[in-house]
Amino acid sequence: MKTRTWLPAVIVLLTAIVLISTVGAAGEILRLSLDGSINPASRDMVLRAVRRAEEQAAEILLIELNTPGGLEESMRDIVAAELSSAVPIVVFVSPSGARAASAGVFLTLAADIAAMAPGTNIGAAHPVNLIGGDTTEEGQSTSIDKAANDAAAFARSIAEQRNRNTDWAEAAVLHSSALSAVEALEQGVIDVIADDTHSLLETLDGWVLADGRTLRTRGATVDEIRSTLRERLLSLLADPNIVYVLFILGLYGLIYEFFHPGIGFGLAAGGVCLLLALFGLQILPVNIAGIALIVFGMALIVLDAFTPTNGILTAGGIVGLLAGSLTLFDIPDRSIGLSSATIIAVVGMTAALSVFILSKGLMIQRRRPVTGAEGLAGSAGVARSRLDPMGMVFIHGEYWTAQSVEGAIEPGETVRVERVEGRTLIVRGGDGT
Repeated sequence: MKTRTWLPAVIVLLTAIVLISTVGAAGEILRLSLDGSINPASRDMVLRAVRRAEEQAAEILLIELNTPGGLEESMRDIVAAELSSAVPIVVFVSPSGARAASAGVFLTLAADIAAMAPGTNIGAAHPVNLIGGDTTEEGQSTSIDKAANDAAAFARSIAEQRNRNTDWAEAAVLHSSALSAVEALEQGVIDVIADDTHSLLETLDGWVLADGRTLRTRGATVDEIRSTLRERLLSLLADPNIVYVLFILGLYGLIYEFFHPGIGFGLAAGGVCLLLALFGLQILPVNIAGIALIVFGMALIVLDAFTPTNGILTAGGIVGLLAGSLTLFDIPDRSIGLSSATIIAVVGMTAALSVFILSKGLMIQRRRPVTGAEGLAGSAGVARSRLDPMGMVFIHGEYWTAQSVEGAIEPGETVRVERVEGRTLIVRGGDGT
């Protein structure tokens, strides 16, 4: 009877414990690290992370961000994924010394919860032109103003949707405003300052979101999302400097194969580099005129090896290569665009190599012939028959008909060639003096 009396009470107690633990239990947290420029590779990673978080019904998706900026199209795709995600997204600008510049501003503003570590900064999202500053040319200046106004409106709309400081969001684009972590918290740009991921999750435990959901992050399992092999390759090929170098190396390989046909090394190595470069060129915003100028410049350099222009075509080719390099990528932000140092190194090496080859060619053209009949002038040989004045001489492993210009020369005597007349050598006896 006692067992029957206590059994219902035990069942009720256990049920209550299970319900309480279930309600208070922390869910799974997915963490993604974005360190570098915002490009198609990082976009694919974020979209994959959002899909996975929704499939697993994760508590939050934590994006640890450190970026100098990136491509506008990739940034807009990521922002759209953040705003439409069914799983709360937390963007954490971390670690200390990291930044959320340019495109990173939009990604941070679009998060459900924006956090920064001490010693980080956010801002400076103003579009700039290809050479890194505002231009005085009216057409380009107008284009930049339009891009800036469009980006400012986009930033303001994101800030309004997430209930953040809309005035600063607009100033970050139009006036390149930047804030430290403390300033960003004071001005309502971010929600939290945390030293590290652990302290951030402790702070977010019990956080009530705008839709009324309460986060349970204390003691939650953190699952790291790692990039796939394809994404790592795509990330490398999203670097304009690597794509540019691969493109030039590919052209070098084809030129080498052109001058040394049948070997195959130049075709294989150059072809692989060129195909990888073309894959990268499909990802990045490219100016077709820049590609045409580079190819035309390299063609002029090669053509100079077959024409007596004494370097005129090479000079034109170097100018074309430089102009094409400067206009190859249509990326406004210099911090993620093609580096000036890379351009100088590649164009400088090409110019030095071209000048070296050209100078050697000119030296060879000016050198006295050492082969054929013209190359026999001044050569020494041995008389094989009596020259009085005609006879046979042996020079350079060959027998020649020779004519003496100073009397008879006996067999075995040394002769020296003065000149060649048709197939007859005009010679002198002895040392020719």
